[in-house]
Amino acid sequence: MALDDNQLTTPTEDSADAGPSQQQVWQQSTSGLEQQWQTDGQAGLSTDEATKRLNQQGPNELEAKKVSNLLRFLKQFNNSIIYILAAAAILTFFLHHYSDSIVIGLVIIANAFIGYFQEVSADNALSKIKELLVSESFVIRDGQLTTLPSRELVTGDLVRLEAGDSVPADLRLIDADNLKIQESVLTGETDSQEKIEDAIDDANLPLAERRNQAFASTAVTSGSGLGIVIATGAHTEIGKIQQDVAEVKEKPTPLMQNLNRLGFGLSLAIVIAAVLLFILGAIIQVYSLPTLLIAVVTMVVGSMPEGLPASTSVVLAMGTRQLTKQHAIVKTLPAVETLGAVDIINTDKTGTLTKNEMTVTDILTADNQYTVSGVGYDDAGQVLTTDGQEVDWRHNDNLNWLVEIAGQTSDAVFNFENDQWQLTGEPTDGALTALFHKLTGETPEAAEIDSLPFDSAFRYSARLVDFNDQRVLLVKGAPQTLAKLVQDHGGQVEAGSMADQMSQLTRQGKRVVAMGYQIMSREITEIDANQIGDGLKLVGLVGIIDPPRPEVADAVKQLRFAGIQVKMITGDDPETAAAIAKQLNLADNPKAITGPELNELSDEQLQNVIDSYTVFARTTPADKLRIVRAQQANGHVVSMTGDGVNDAPALKQADIGVAMGIKGTDVAKGAADMVLANDDFTTILAAVKEGRHVFDNIRKTIRFLLPTSFAEGLIVVLSIVMDQSLPLYPTQLLWINMVSALTIQFAFIFEPVESGIMVRGPRDVKAGILSKMDVFEVVYVSLLIAGLGMFAYDALVGHGISALVGSTMTLNVVIFGKIFYLFNLRNNHPVISKYFFQNKMAFYIIAALIVLQMGIIYLPFMQDIFHTTSANFTYGWLVPIIAGIVVLIVTEIVKLGRLQWDKMHRDKIA
Repeated sequence: MALDDNQLTTPTEDSADAGPSQQQVWQQSTSGLEQQWQTDGQAGLSTDEATKRLNQQGPNELEAKKVSNLLRFLKQFNNSIIYILAAAAILTFFLHHYSDSIVIGLVIIANAFIGYFQEVSADNALSKIKELLVSESFVIRDGQLTTLPSRELVTGDLVRLEAGDSVPADLRLIDADNLKIQESVLTGETDSQEKIEDAIDDANLPLAERRNQAFASTAVTSGSGLGIVIATGAHTEIGKIQQDVAEVKEKPTPLMQNLNRLGFGLSLAIVIAAVLLFILGAIIQVYSLPTLLIAVVTMVVGSMPEGLPASTSVVLAMGTRQLTKQHAIVKTLPAVETLGAVDIINTDKTGTLTKNEMTVTDILTADNQYTVSGVGYDDAGQVLTTDGQEVDWRHNDNLNWLVEIAGQTSDAVFNFENDQWQLTGEPTDGALTALFHKLTGETPEAAEIDSLPFDSAFRYSARLVDFNDQRVLLVKGAPQTLAKLVQDHGGQVEAGSMADQMSQLTRQGKRVVAMGYQIMSREITEIDANQIGDGLKLVGLVGIIDPPRPEVADAVKQLRFAGIQVKMITGDDPETAAAIAKQLNLADNPKAITGPELNELSDEQLQNVIDSYTVFARTTPADKLRIVRAQQANGHVVSMTGDGVNDAPALKQADIGVAMGIKGTDVAKGAADMVLANDDFTTILAAVKEGRHVFDNIRKTIRFLLPTSFAEGLIVVLSIVMDQSLPLYPTQLLWINMVSALTIQFAFIFEPVESGIMVRGPRDVKAGILSKMDVFEVVYVSLLIAGLGMFAYDALVGHGISALVGSTMTLNVVIFGKIFYLFNLRNNHPVISKYFFQNKMAFYIIAALIVLQMGIIYLPFMQDIFHTTSANFTYGWLVPIIAGIVVLIVTEIVKLGRLQWDKMHRDKIA
């Protein structure tokens, strides 16, 4: 990603109007940099000039835009679900049903507080990024090295870097002495990057390959350097990440979009129906106007599924609870369902698909090729032949030497903390120490006499030790370098064979290190670099890679089976990334593209080709953001998984961001919607399953609530149209809604996962929650329950029973219609099957509902409030039960027909 104009302009008084440099900053010589940034490469800026620039540019710090807490809280009320709840609360209040009104009001306020605290939690990502900039730095001003607060740095300042320092601003290096910087916070790469001071003649260079630059918030692991500040504060690469995170707008999840559309459509339809009904009633003068108004309001209250938001929240909360048990912490309730709808999972490579533990996986000697078992820093492993046979490496001269060289030339140290090995040192050294430890079971202890540290100029390191009663020089480094050392001293190396072996490993994305030893005279106590190679014997090569997590391949296989594409987005090398993608079988033929290649595409071009790529390598944080947006523009529901600061913008942009809980940064966890507490990618598979399960139960709840609510309203409508008295009183309708809200509508919360849920593929979020068949079901079930209630009321009242008994009976007809319809909706199997008792909670809930019904019918004070009476068994219970059985039979016939139709349709497609 090219630096922006703010970084490439000359920092003069009119710098805001200056044009960009004709060269990228990494292409420029030291003299060109001095001219560009109007500084001195030896003495730095003067104090006066630095003060002037500080006043112009502002402090070197990151500011998070503050959002009014009051405004944030009020925003929580701005959705159609809340509008429905508010309307229901107002209507029930005017109907003097104060307890119902208070309960609904409390639900509204509770939802608002939940949403408010979720937003506050998400904003932690911005504040965490702000904390990444270091507080003090070594700066050269007026020719003197001094310590200054980092916030006072300006472009043109000279900053001195030493091992252990954090880089305070973006720098262009003009001096680098064995300088290595850990940049995984920006690039995602595991290894520290070797830095140089020379210009790089490449007009388009990925962030991870800008070896003559140092970036704010990264850490110096070894060596020293000097750099010119080229960007501060918000203009640094870490600052751009903060801006990207801040600019990503919060958006409702697919489920909330669906619910908002459904809620708006329902409320609009109910209001229109109420207006038309009032007009019709006024024309035919079936009731007096006050009575008609009460009847219409009763219809609205009866038809309004005010329990929907509460039921949805409880289903989501139960899903959240289930995922917590599986080590997935969900920060926002709707995010539970979103994973069930995703069709693309973008994932970082390092630490997510892989262990983030560089590991020796291959050994090549002159006579054979071997593999090493044990993933990552496991404390046990074996040397195996290519066909899996264990090798006694102690009795193989080359292998024995190779293991000793690996252990005795490494400075890496492991400590066992929090149930895992923690590395102190360079990842490559860590891989070699881990090889020694897992094969010998011991910690390497070198009898060191002298050592020559690794230098990027000659690309090897050496250590002089006493071993097996001999003084030995142990050497490791780049294979080409060691081969040349041998040849320069007249030795012979099978160059063709070594090149073939190296090519074999590098094609697999592995780093190759050669190892050798040289017997030295007992009198030698210091390493002379000119003597290295004289008698040097190369014992073999090791292939090192950050290996895939063992469990990930199976999870990827199951995700693909579930219709979900898994894409890799990484800052790593494309060959390494492609090799991991092939090992994990992310696609049948995974195609890769790099960040610089992405930058050559317009947004429209990227959108057209994005779906054909599986691996995105050498990507910057901005590239990741573009990738997610392009996928979303193509209609995909996208999940992003990552652990680094560089993942934060994409995590926030994705429909659901998933961060690693153990190795993930606070910034990534703050930007994500879900955190994997165990860093286990396979947990995503469980989360997808639970997400689909949650949507199933929400959909069942909606399919249950709508027809049963509409049936209540239809009874009022039919009464007005048929010019007869209402069979149900307003208080009875409120009772039905209240007891349903407290009992039966929550039965679906405990419905277990249906078989085959992962075979269906992701749901089409554009299709909404209800299908055409569902809408038909809502209509006919509403008419069926309402019709049965009206028919029973008219038939029995016409034969002499009192209107009070008839009203009580109709009340129970609606209740038992709900109960028997519940059994039809619970799953896609016939009601009489082995699944009948699967949800035991449903029976407890129904029992509680029947007890409440007995109370409203037989308790005198409830009879007075709800206009009921002590009906005999026939009218009070038998007729309603028969009506419920009729509902069950009809809906079961329709369900079986629907299942048969679906089967024929699938067979036809197959």
